[in-house]
Amino acid sequence: MLSLHSATPPKRRAGPPRIGLAIAGGGPVGAMYELGALRALDEACDGLDLTRLDCYVGVSSGAFFAAGLANRMDTAELCRIFISGDSADVSFRPETFLQPAFGEYFRRAAAFPGLATRLARDLWSGRSDSRWSDVLNRVGSLVPTGLFDNNAVERFLQDIFNRAGRSNDFRTISRPLFVIGVDLDSGEAVRFGDKGWDDIPISRAVQASSALPGLYPPVEMLDKAGNTRHFVDGALRRTMHASVVLERDVDLMLGINPLVPFNPSEDSATGSGHHRDNDRRISESGLPGVLSQTLRTMLQSRMQVGLARYPQQYPQIDQMVFEPNAADRDLFYTNIFSFSSRRRISQLAYRNTLDDLRNRRAQIEPVLARHGIRLREDVIANRPRSILAHLPKPMRCTETTARLTHALDDIEHGLQRRRMV
Repeated sequence: MLSLHSATPPKRRAGPPRIGLAIAGGGPVGAMYELGALRALDEACDGLDLTRLDCYVGVSSGAFFAAGLANRMDTAELCRIFISGDSADVSFRPETFLQPAFGEYFRRAAAFPGLATRLARDLWSGRSDSRWSDVLNRVGSLVPTGLFDNNAVERFLQDIFNRAGRSNDFRTISRPLFVIGVDLDSGEAVRFGDKGWDDIPISRAVQASSALPGLYPPVEMLDKAGNTRHFVDGALRRTMHASVVLERDVDLMLGINPLVPFNPSEDSATGSGHHRDNDRRISESGLPGVLSQTLRTMLQSRMQVGLARYPQQYPQIDQMVFEPNAADRDLFYTNIFSFSSRRRISQLAYRNTLDDLRNRRAQIEPVLARHGIRLREDVIANRPRSILAHLPKPMRCTETTARLTHALDDIEHGLQRRRMV
């Protein structure tokens, strides 16, 4: 599903067009959907280089892909890492993201004896106004703040961004990158990579941005004043934070949001299939289904508010946001925290995005043409196409060859931009 706003009137820039990318969160399944959509755009859009955009913003799981693209990791390499598993550079193991947070468990358990003693004393002396509510409130402080250890996630990212010519430092990458986290104590959204927060390692910022409460513990950091602050998932404030890109004087904003509410009636309304009887009764799928639909609805409602407001705030910027189809039951009925279905979900996103480009071609082509981009007929053609079928063979390179390749790419890209002026 594509949301498209064509600039009225378009900007007239003397130099090459400026393009920005905003990627929302959505857990492991949402991340795999984003990867499929990114790969489809990369293959279908001739003249669009996703590793050389003018601004990147990532939220939660989308923060890794934003950071990877800003670090010259193209979509083919990302697919090899997370889908096919044949990357010559990075070994991805899903269990890295799902290691129990034993340190958090032990820390909470260690507080139990003291808490039990104080609680028993207060209840015996009658100090509590409501004994049962007081018991529940105090016992709640023993519940771990996260099930899984996100320090392992940070170490995985740190290793990736510290080799093969990449950088784990916001200040040394060649393109502006912003990763969004939320201060748990104040509710303030923080742009890692912006002034005052650009000394935080990229891996640490991504760890904070993806610390979904209940799944991962808050990430502790020191600010410039030496104060301890705790950060959680950046999606708590906004779904995609597209305004960060729109404020950077871009001509075209591309966005990807992987979570929308499930609506099987969309499927039957378009004649593309038939809904199952239990599709209309999400409550029958139990608490996971109810929570998933609730989360998707909340995120989508905020997205719609932003997408309705941005054309008025930034009328001279072309805006394209790609989302799943509301009737994609495969996406809805897949566990949002599962990595086992990553190939199927990525293929679904890949197909959906190519379908959007083909079906909305009449509206899309003039917009993309303004930015030197054209759709590839052979890619968007209405025939089966696999996300993995056209990946180039993986190549292993040393730190020296990686830096040399980047330097040569910079020279070639600089010459191309000069010709566009």
